[in-house]
Amino acid sequence: MRLLIVANIGAILLAGKAFGHEFWIDAEKYMVPSGAEVTADLRVGSEFRGAPMVYLPRDFTRFEIADAQGMRPIEGRFGDRPAARVSDVSDGLAVMIHETTSKIVTWREWADFAAFAAHKDFADIEARHVARNLPRDGFSETYSRHVKALFAVGDGAGQDRAFGLSTEFVALENPYIDQMEDGFLLQVLDRNIPRPNVQVELFARSPEGEVTITLHRTDAAGHVNLPVRSGFEYFADAVVLDALPATGDGAVWGTRWAGLSFMIP
Repeated sequence: MRLLIVANIGAILLAGKAFGHEFWIDAEKYMVPSGAEVTADLRVGSEFRGAPMVYLPRDFTRFEIADAQGMRPIEGRFGDRPAARVSDVSDGLAVMIHETTSKIVTWREWADFAAFAAHKDFADIEARHVARNLPRDGFSETYSRHVKALFAVGDGAGQDRAFGLSTEFVALENPYIDQMEDGFLLQVLDRNIPRPNVQVELFARSPEGEVTITLHRTDAAGHVNLPVRSGFEYFADAVVLDALPATGDGAVWGTRWAGLSFMIP
């Protein structure tokens, strides 16, 4: 079944927050010729569909691209869309990086927060919440996004690495030049430390635009091997849930979302 595109950001946030909403770098093209511009939207939504966001410096702490020349910031003008438009990218694997500022949301109903936490694999959330003597309704959560995208420029040769994001995916293979028949191997990090036994949600979009979602789990080394298919675009997502000090009207939980977008030729 073809999923519908949701165009209104407010509707996404209000209707989708109970189960979480994703944020990703959406490339215009993941594979570009030598010398071509690398362009991408920032999108927020659900089920790998969402509204494009504009270039807004107050909303991010990092927005960079890494290639054979090294790392450099992605410059733009307020309100630019697509948010990323980068020239003079060297041939090889280019990695785009984006970390948002923290936002805050207030959960009015416990059932909504519990459903969101369960969807993101935190089945023990009620026990943790009760143990901290927190209110069941009207409490707040901070959230931030820590996303990467892999681009092949020219020959696409090269290797991803850890870039020191608060939480991140690291591709241990190159999806543009390595064989993917046995899956695509990633590692999930939290402050540069591997995350064992955590859920990874994989969104896959077929060439016809159909989206499927599957759940996977990291091993003891934080590795996860994702099943991928030629011609598909992908977004992988994993969430860290932090207990924050309960101080007055401040947030008592925090989520940090790692994401990686790419395609398979």
